[in-house]
Amino acid sequence: MSGTGARENVFATRMALTNMKLRLKGAQTGHSLLAKKRDALTTRFRSILKKVDEAKRKMGRVMQLASFSMAEVTYATGDISYLVQEQAKSATFRVKAKQENVSGVVLPAFEVERVSGSDFNLTGLGRGGQQVLKAKEVYAKAVETLVDLASLQTAFTILDEVIRATNRRVNAIEHVVIPRLENTIKYILSELDEMDREEFFRLKKVQGKKKKNAAIQNEQAAAADAEAEAEATKQEAPAAHEVAEEEFTGSADLLSSKDEDVIF
Repeated sequence: MSGTGARENVFATRMALTNMKLRLKGAQTGHSLLAKKRDALTTRFRSILKKVDEAKRKMGRVMQLASFSMAEVTYATGDISYLVQEQAKSATFRVKAKQENVSGVVLPAFEVERVSGSDFNLTGLGRGGQQVLKAKEVYAKAVETLVDLASLQTAFTILDEVIRATNRRVNAIEHVVIPRLENTIKYILSELDEMDREEFFRLKKVQGKKKKNAAIQNEQAAAADAEAEAEATKQEAPAAHEVAEEEFTGSADLLSSKDEDVIF
C-alpha cells in the first residue's frame, strides 16, 4: 500500500485529505520563505565577515601605532597616567546603540560620539605636547575602530546563530515535514480509493440482488397469473357443458313432439 512511510495518525476522510493538502501547501510556502531568508542572511553574513576581517586588520595596525605613540609619550614626558586621571572628569567617548532589521533579524549597531570639553589640553604643556596630542588622536582612532569591530562581531555572532537555526528549520521542513505530509496524503488517497472500490462492489452486488429479486417476483407474478387463468378456465368448462346439454335436450323434444292435424 502506498504511503507506508512516516505519516500522520489520521482517519482516511476527505476532510482530513483537505486539511493535509492545506498543511502541505503551508509547509511548502514556509520552506520557500525560510530558504529566501537563509539566502539573504547568508549574503549579509558574508559581507559582515569580510568587514570583520578588514576591521581586525585595521585594529592591529591602529593598536600598533597607538603602542608606538604611547612609547614616545613615555620617553618624552615620563608617566602621565596620574595627570590623565586628574583631568578625566567625564567620558570623552559615548557609544550609542541602534538596531538594524535584516530579514526579520534584529542586529545591533554601535556608533561612537565624541564629547568635547575633556581633551586634556594641559597635559604635556611643559614637554612632549606634540607626542601627547599624537597619542590622543591615535587612541581615539583605536576606540572608534574597536567600537566598529564590536558592532560587526556582535552582528556576526547573532547572524551565525540565526543562520544555523534557519538551516535546521529548512532541513526539517524539507526532509521531515513535507515527506510526512506527502505520505499521509498518499495513504488517505489509497484508503479513499479502496473505499470507493468497496462501495462500487457493494452497489453492484445490491443492484444484482435487486435484479434477481425482481426476476423472482416477475416469475411468481407470471405463475400466479397462469394459475388464475387456469382456474378460470376450469370454472368456465362445466358451465359450457351444461349449456350444451340443455340445447341438446331441447332439440330432442322438438323432434319427438307431433303436430296436430290442421283442417282447412
